[in-house]
Amino acid sequence: MKVGIFTDTYFPQISGVSTSIRTLKNELEASGHEVIIFTTTDPQVQKKEENIVRLPSIPFISFKDRRMVIRGMIHAYEAAKYHELELVHTQTEFGVGILGKFVAKKLNIPIVHTYHTMYEDYLHYIAKGIIVKPQHVRLMTRKFCQHLDGVICPSHRVENKLHEYDIEVPMAIIPTGIDLQQFSDQSKDDVLTRQQLGISDDTKILLSLSRLSYEKNIQAIIEGMAHIIEKDTHYHLIIVGDGPYRQALEDRVIELSLSSYVTFVGEVANQEVNQYYRLADYFVSLSTSESQGLTYIEALAAKTPIIAKENAYLNQLIENKEMGLLLSSAESFAEKFMVYQEQVLDHSPHFFEGKLQEISSQTFGKKVMDFYEELIETYNNQLVATQEPLLRPKKLVARTMKVIKRTKKI
Repeated sequence: MKVGIFTDTYFPQISGVSTSIRTLKNELEASGHEVIIFTTTDPQVQKKEENIVRLPSIPFISFKDRRMVIRGMIHAYEAAKYHELELVHTQTEFGVGILGKFVAKKLNIPIVHTYHTMYEDYLHYIAKGIIVKPQHVRLMTRKFCQHLDGVICPSHRVENKLHEYDIEVPMAIIPTGIDLQQFSDQSKDDVLTRQQLGISDDTKILLSLSRLSYEKNIQAIIEGMAHIIEKDTHYHLIIVGDGPYRQALEDRVIELSLSSYVTFVGEVANQEVNQYYRLADYFVSLSTSESQGLTYIEALAAKTPIIAKENAYLNQLIENKEMGLLLSSAESFAEKFMVYQEQVLDHSPHFFEGKLQEISSQTFGKKVMDFYEELIETYNNQLVATQEPLLRPKKLVARTMKVIKRTKKI
């Protein structure tokens, strides 16, 4: 099968969406399928890449590290024809995603979409939420989902939101998987040590790993750290990632006199994040905007206990106290964490084993391929059903009788 994946963001831009797409691409290719990525140009990419079609773009207004396509409809269509795509899989509701819908319609092939982003959590970025309202998101989403053959929802939260928008399209809940090998293999040259970060052996490490934006609520973790350090100084917070809220977070750390207990690492290459998960004693996330949260399953893959604000997705993911602690509110983080870590809990790897196959990239890839095949079969059946019969029965009988009469005369 030849699949065209249409996305506004892809590596070298680092995001959960980019990671999800690359994971899917790798699994599809491992199963013998061909994948063509259609995405935006990026100033960090200078050379031509195999099976990646980059379309002219400019930085997005509110997210300077993200880009939006400005043209390329004909180029995308011609490239899709050249590669003989059999299915389009869009990963965004804007720019390149719209081009994907155009290509699928022109080529008369099925189209699948993954709904990654809970846009209502990000409205404050656009004119501080004054212009764009939740009802606008609902209308935009319904408009985009028209004429789709199927939608992949990374979690029940996404599925519930789409049903709330009155979208009636075949849906499948398929969380993005993780390359478990990446989190289990460790060579001598691939080991991050406490000494490199200036952290003593008797200190517990808390890890925050995400884009540094307001809705990730890292500020609540920092506020909690102030209370934790008041009780016990043997804790250290490592913050991995970059983003528009970094300066505000760094300023708050200084205001709270936490500079000796908080380290900002900055953006880390995707293939290196596993080292931070393995180094940490706990992974902490108080985010209010996750549709799924790849970092949660990355932490599980590294067998690192999770401390997070509860939601429907995490309630299913975290099965026991050994795997982590779910909080009813971000404000209770410091208090609940101190009680939790004082308990005598066995965080041995075997408590995570039951989840590993479920969250593996192989499971993810297989579920997506099964959904592809199901939708392609439905699409082809509908195509056959809508075609006019070559000859109506009465006309076919009449024509047959004429042939018989002519044969008799001969």
